[in-house]
Amino acid sequence: MNYFQFVHTNRRFLSFGILVAFFSAFGQTFFIAVFGPDIRAEFGLSHGGFGGYYAIGTAVSGFCLIWAGKLIDRFDLRWVTAGVATALILACAFMSVIPAAWALAPALFALRISGQGLMSHTAMTAMGRYFDAERGRAVSIAILGFPAGVAVFPGLAVWLSGQFGWRMAWAAVAVTLAVFLIPLLLWLLKGHGARHRFFLAQTSDDDHTDDAALLRRRRRQWTRAEVLRDPRFYLLCFAITAPSFISTGLFFHQAHLAAAKGWTLAWLASAFVAYTVGAIGANLAFGPMIDRYGARRLLPYYLYPLVFACLTIVFFDHPLAAVALTLFLGLTSGSGQTLVGAAWPEFYGVLHLGAIRAMVMSMSVGASALSPFFLGWLIDRGVSMETISMGFLVYLGLAIVGILFALARPVPIKREGSTS
Repeated sequence: MNYFQFVHTNRRFLSFGILVAFFSAFGQTFFIAVFGPDIRAEFGLSHGGFGGYYAIGTAVSGFCLIWAGKLIDRFDLRWVTAGVATALILACAFMSVIPAAWALAPALFALRISGQGLMSHTAMTAMGRYFDAERGRAVSIAILGFPAGVAVFPGLAVWLSGQFGWRMAWAAVAVTLAVFLIPLLLWLLKGHGARHRFFLAQTSDDDHTDDAALLRRRRRQWTRAEVLRDPRFYLLCFAITAPSFISTGLFFHQAHLAAAKGWTLAWLASAFVAYTVGAIGANLAFGPMIDRYGARRLLPYYLYPLVFACLTIVFFDHPLAAVALTLFLGLTSGSGQTLVGAAWPEFYGVLHLGAIRAMVMSMSVGASALSPFFLGWLIDRGVSMETISMGFLVYLGLAIVGILFALARPVPIKREGSTS
């Protein structure tokens, strides 16, 4: 089945994945950071102070995600979707009425766990679970929602904040989502019951005459406890959290980066069009490649654009460097989200995918919690963005080596009589 046939046949469910990823933007760093200067001014916070509240909210959300993320393994996807969307709407409403600086931590916690955490988790787990032979294409298409959000929502946030103030901007988002988000997503999930019954049949231990189904049955379905005892998991997570740590820090402190490089914030914001181009291009390119070669074989390569992004910060100040920087960040995001989304089922199966992805998401969220605070602390002490980026390069070198070690071990096949 070619790309167009695949999209047409699965258009409703793929649209669900795209839109859930798209609306996760309201809990993502690139959207929240737009309001950073106004929030810091109103509450008298430094870069490190605001980053500290952000770190607290994000870290707690990452911890809670370990539990909340596995609910998608236990409950109907439609109920999970409605619950997560409701939580995001309430989080946006809460953000519009926070009374003091101390309330930033719980407000940011609510945004991060509902938007960046559970909305993203729901989209990627659904695509990874309910597609098998064409999983790479499904994940790559759904992930288009993330760069689309980067392209649309920061500009919208700037306009809303400029017209109505940052509080009314968040209120407008909450009201708009409350009107249409849940009905739209549930409409796109129409007929999901039959899809889930087919998934259960394909992963059960009943006899199958279909060779592909038999292979899926024989592939070991790891539990989360088994995954946590696998050394490869930690090597992979060390590498996979690198983009979360680095990109989140750069997004969160984008105003400082622009000032340090002599760019205007408006120019840097406009350069994020290149991010979208890079992310979409990588998504569409890697989807078919994953279906053909497997995510495991491609995984070692996706961090290289992030290496080039850090080198751009270290060596270049020209305004066009902002375009190169955002392009490399987009390439990493697009290829990484597609590859990682498809890699976990290849490593550990699909039966407990929600619980496994929840652990991974919690680590990524933890990295994104630490980064704004740590970079803000360094910035407040006069450390240059060039020096910080050199530290990032060391991290990336170790991460790439970790991936190679993790891939050196073969994928276990389920033994006869095993129930794992």
